[in-house]
Amino acid sequence: MFPNHQDQLKRLNKIEGQIKGIARMIEERRYCVDILTQIKAAKSALEQIELGVLEGHLRHCVNDAAQAEGGEFEQKIEEIMKLISYPR
Repeated sequence: MFPNHQDQLKRLNKIEGQIKGIARMIEERRYCVDILTQIKAAKSALEQIELGVLEGHLRHCVNDAAQAEGGEFEQKIEEIMKLISYPR
């Protein structure tokens, strides 16, 4: 079973608009603090999507692997460990 990513897609479309707005602000040489505020907002929105995708992966993909026979569950755990260990 795969998670429904429709909510994340809607949010990504909104973030796309935010990014275009930030680019416009830079082109217009707007006040740096205002630009930084918008960057932080877009970054925070991306982090929320990241958490949602991770939660969906854990609840669906990892859960399915845990219930299946074989080493698929261990593989999923290794994937998650690599992901959270990856430097930002």
